[in-house]
Amino acid sequence: MPDLPNMGIERDIESFREFFENPAFRADGVKIYPTLVIRGTGLYELWKSGRYKNYAPADLVELMATVLALVPPWVRVYRIQRDIPMPLVSSGVEVGNLRELALRRMRERGVACRDVRTREVGIQAVHWDVVPHTVELVRRDYAANGGWETFLAYEDAGQDILVGMLRLRQAGALSGFRPEMRDDACSIVRELHVYGSVVPVHARHPARFQHQGFGTLLMEEAERIAREEHGSAKLLVISGVGTRAYYRKLGYELEGPYMVKRLDDEV
Repeated sequence: MPDLPNMGIERDIESFREFFENPAFRADGVKIYPTLVIRGTGLYELWKSGRYKNYAPADLVELMATVLALVPPWVRVYRIQRDIPMPLVSSGVEVGNLRELALRRMRERGVACRDVRTREVGIQAVHWDVVPHTVELVRRDYAANGGWETFLAYEDAGQDILVGMLRLRQAGALSGFRPEMRDDACSIVRELHVYGSVVPVHARHPARFQHQGFGTLLMEEAERIAREEHGSAKLLVISGVGTRAYYRKLGYELEGPYMVKRLDDEV
């Protein structure tokens, strides 16, 4: 939440830098909600008495452009600004398209936003009429929250377009509170997505990327990393109920809330 009392633009920037770079944090995604002054709050009284003042609109756009330039390619910026009716806001964000204005300012600076949402193949096609030409596997590793993360993605690296991605985590010592992780060394697929326009189940479309095998390729690489590099005996998938059949086709079975595959059976 930028623009809090007693902060300032430079401290806000450093706070976001800390959030993105410090291994104690490094979340998958973030919602950025600039401070709003709402009647009936303590901040409203500070603002009314002149002891608090929001950033100027132009300064806020500059700040958001700077923050978006810091976002790593494995992080998704879910939202920028709250969806609160403007008549209820006494002071704060004065526009409803802050993200759009920040991205425009970044283009003027010649700087790209590399968050997951901006790079999605569907977003790129709809907004910029850009499609991938050469799609290849890209791997990024980083420490986060006491564990080791691998972000696997199929991308057009030249155009910075994201087709599909997978989040793989090597389960640490603190994972033992779950019985499914207690007895064997294990790794976890926390998220798997292939982006682009929706293609119905059991159907294919030559110009779209869903059901083209990218998800299976990502899972195969995750299994290899878990087995050969993590030394894991099994791989767990955090799966929604509706996607369990997909993982069953890949050899996974339901164990507790997870879809699980033994990796030592394949050695």
